[in-house]
Amino acid sequence: MAYVVINKLNIANNARYLLNLTGRAGVEMTSVTKVVCGDPEIVSKIIETGVREIGESRLENIDRIRKSGLSPTFLLLRLPSPQLYRKVVESVDYVLLSELKSLKALKELSEELGRRLKFIYMVDTGDLREGVMYDRAFEELGEAVKIAGQSFAGIGTNLGCFGGVIATPEKFEILLELGDRLCREAGVEIERYSAGNTASLPLIENGTLPRGINHYRLGESIMCGTDVTNNRAVPGTTRETFTLYGTVLELKRKPSVPIGEIGSDAFGRKPHFEDMGERLKAILDIGEQDVVPSGLTPMLEGCRVLHASSDHLILDVTDCPKKLSVDDQIPFRMSYGALLRVMTSHYIIKEYRG
Repeated sequence: MAYVVINKLNIANNARYLLNLTGRAGVEMTSVTKVVCGDPEIVSKIIETGVREIGESRLENIDRIRKSGLSPTFLLLRLPSPQLYRKVVESVDYVLLSELKSLKALKELSEELGRRLKFIYMVDTGDLREGVMYDRAFEELGEAVKIAGQSFAGIGTNLGCFGGVIATPEKFEILLELGDRLCREAGVEIERYSAGNTASLPLIENGTLPRGINHYRLGESIMCGTDVTNNRAVPGTTRETFTLYGTVLELKRKPSVPIGEIGSDAFGRKPHFEDMGERLKAILDIGEQDVVPSGLTPMLEGCRVLHASSDHLILDVTDCPKKLSVDDQIPFRMSYGALLRVMTSHYIIKEYRG
């Protein structure tokens, strides 16, 4: 089977560096572990660095962490269906939400169960994922304050994840202005301005983070050492955290263009092929079910990812200086999206180092 080598020490070093970076800026950091499905082996190593709060989007991952004996503070990043609200109240400490109906139900349930759950209400500052649109947010935030009372912990936003919108000081000033108005007119105290993610790190690095923004939710930079929104490696971190290995199942010379009329592939895509004559091609034991092929970078010189089906990855290895054979293993570096699917796939063996 294909397998991924997980370097826990390098992941921890990334978390430690970013914890210190954000701390010097007066920003509290939540480590987001959803990309590794809340893997306790990884979470425990991150907690050893001094990280106190784990961000997760799925209650199953939080259960997995708790059952391993770990008990950090939990921030729930995505609200589940109403049938799971009781589990939310019982399992987490903070929750991001963006609907008054959900807030009311959770508040009432938390009072019924005698457990205080804190709420961070999301504002959409332009990326068009979750949150009330910023230009009509104040009234809804005022209602949220009335419902949540002392459990209203703050306001947040998200940038980069859906619309690819770049974080700027002006985007974060929107939150601060809304919060200041809430303080003056609703008498609420804002505990958290939860504005940052990996795409927002440049504002800390270049000293342009508006004073008052005090909470970041970091995942990609810890796990991958990358910032895909800004198309860069994150300074001070390493990308040597996860390495995927696939095994060569077939190695044969074949034409570079399919023979016959070309329609769509198994996923409804119409592939494009460049005629380079006959090439040496390797088929590996990983496919779309296991990984995002476009997010793979072969770590073996001269190898190039061509395409994938459900269960097979096809590489052009003509220019590889190493003489390959069937059963050889080829290592890959992964994007955040590729890592997400690999860690979710139970067909990929997980091996831990460090």
